Amino acid sequence: MDVFIKIAFDILAFSCIMVLIVSGLAIIASLMGIFNLGHGEFVLLGAYTVYAFREIGLPEWMGMAFAPFAVGMFGLIIEMLFIRRLYTIPIIAMLATFAIGLIIRETVRGLLGGKFYYVNAPIEGLFEIGDYSFSIWRLVIILATIIIMFLCYCFLTRTTYGLKIRGSMENPSLARASGISTKKLYTLTFGFGAALAGLAGALMVPVFSISADLGLAFMVQAFLSLMLGGIGTFEGPLLGSALIGGMVPGFQWIREFPFIVDHISPIFSEVFVFIVALVIVKFRPKGLISKGRI
Repeated sequence: MDVFIKIAFDILAFSCIMVLIVSGLAIIASLMGIFNLGHGEFVLLGAYTVYAFREIGLPEWMGMAFAPFAVGMFGLIIEMLFIRRLYTIPIIAMLATFAIGLIIRETVRGLLGGKFYYVNAPIEGLFEIGDYSFSIWRLVIILATIIIMFLCYCFLTRTTYGLKIRGSMENPSLARASGISTKKLYTLTFGFGAALAGLAGALMVPVFSISADLGLAFMVQAFLSLMLGGIGTFEGPLLGSALIGGMVPGFQWIREFPFIVDHISPIFSEVFVFIVALVIVKFRPKGLISKGRI
């Protein structure tokens, strides 16, 4: 039982990180009709912000508090300067986000010198259940994600601005005819999605360390989560994140059993995730829960 508690805890912590990343990606895709191929680099920027604060002698928690605002502001600028001019050509818009992400990644690579760096968690230590020890910081990630998702849900369902977002997702033309400034809405939503990614990067950096390629692996898993869950609803991306976030670390844990470790390659977990995604998309092309316009 202790082993399964340990497995469930690690899976839940990883799933929470995926929820933050996928939620930011999903709200941009659902509202604007484009996939932000540079979203992983927004995660990287959040992680790098924490690292930069540490390097100038400031505590890590200040970097984590500042990261979502810094990355969100960066997202606002990117949207206003480049993305908003390309909404009528979604393919070009996606290529633009890919190019922006590539520039960010290589810039950070130059700043880091191509190395990996470890950042201490603001709250270190362990707590014990049975014979197993659990990271307090992973517990913080879980609790922070639950609170943030609850606030996002209340924002989208209980506020006027959230109503405008949901209306624009359902019918952009009717929303514009009703006097809603979709241009301003797109800008703020893009910045909000970037801020969520920045927060995810800031929270995960003590767990995964930082390198220029930090966002790449999570970006692939985020797209799979979005495909599985579907877009256009609050619940779809959360479901997809839970599935992907559960399968990846789950199979890593399975390999720890003596009778399995010698027979299954570590890459099998990633291959299995792709197989599951393909099967589900085959029978549910729009995802498990979808109401979007893409």
